[in-house]
Amino acid sequence: MSSPLHHVAIVGAYNTRQARAIDVPETELLLDAVRGGLASSGGLGLGDVDGVNVSSSVRRLHSREAVMLFGGRPCWTGGDIGIPAVLEAALAISAGLCEVALIATAQALQYTDRVKTAPWTRPSNEFVECFGLFTPAEFALMACRHMHLYGTQPEALATVAATIRNHGARHPEAIYHGRFCTPEDVLASRMVADPFHLLDCATTSEGGACLVMTTAARARDLDCQPIYLLGGGTDKQGMAYVTAPVWDRYGQVGKRAAAQAFAQAGLTPADVDVLELYDPFSFEIIRQLEAFGFCDEGEGGDFVMNGRIAVGGVCPVVTNGGLLSFSHAGLAQLLQKPISAVQQLRGEYPQALTVGAQVAITSNGGSGALFCDVMLLGTEQAA
Repeated sequence: MSSPLHHVAIVGAYNTRQARAIDVPETELLLDAVRGGLASSGGLGLGDVDGVNVSSSVRRLHSREAVMLFGGRPCWTGGDIGIPAVLEAALAISAGLCEVALIATAQALQYTDRVKTAPWTRPSNEFVECFGLFTPAEFALMACRHMHLYGTQPEALATVAATIRNHGARHPEAIYHGRFCTPEDVLASRMVADPFHLLDCATTSEGGACLVMTTAARARDLDCQPIYLLGGGTDKQGMAYVTAPVWDRYGQVGKRAAAQAFAQAGLTPADVDVLELYDPFSFEIIRQLEAFGFCDEGEGGDFVMNGRIAVGGVCPVVTNGGLLSFSHAGLAQLLQKPISAVQQLRGEYPQALTVGAQVAITSNGGSGALFCDVMLLGTEQAA
């Protein structure tokens, strides 16, 4: 299926330093992300950028204000985040609204009050609806229903968590670099919201991220490996964290988006070499593998066992350590999923490289949040 996305490539991908808390001005961290993204693009500079989607979590910088960082010249500006921001910028490039788009975001100094829960799940939000609000519990409801319906075992969730955390333990830029664990360690960690133990859950952090995109034609003239957009889709089923998560309604969120992405790319799950999936909680990997067609519904628990999802397995997931180990930084963590896919396809992960990877799938969101975005990337441009 022909798609406007096929005329666009990602040429720059960069993560700033990540940490549980970063004690530098947020704008300084954001500028580091911008400079790093451009430095990795193989020849583009600030003067080449005519499409801007730049934001920050604490200072609340927005794209129109950020245009001044690029000289105040006329620019296209975007307003979405994560994978939808990439798709939005790609469509703008394909339509001729801009030629070089830069997406960057950062979070720093969010946790100066020592509150370690994410802003969207703090106690002030807890009673916005009659069922309350606590993010781990909402995602746990979905996991419990799956376990009830299909007999999924806690050991499957623990295997996912340990696999992803061990990928991060090998990644020198991950917050939990060097922190290896076993499934038994996961099951032995304290319970947070049944069936989630502490090590099944992502923890808050801070950092910045940047992607640079341009036309496929211009990308071929740059001194870098272009990574091409093959397909994408978004599923939004309601406002996150204000609607009760019910499995029968939201358990397959992302299925439609993945089907759209595969149709646009002319590919199937069997063609995917690496899966940089969204991992706020261990169960979401099992759910996405089913929703995206890598296994049948109810089979995800068995699918993740026996090394299948580890680097070197047939279906390696979250190879940089993801939200569980690499970073869970503000809005940057949404952008870090396609960044990880780009870096894998470029062969920039020597510690956790999926050798010869040519196609990657990446995602944002999950069942407890009532949305899921999906994108396919590749080393070769779609025909």
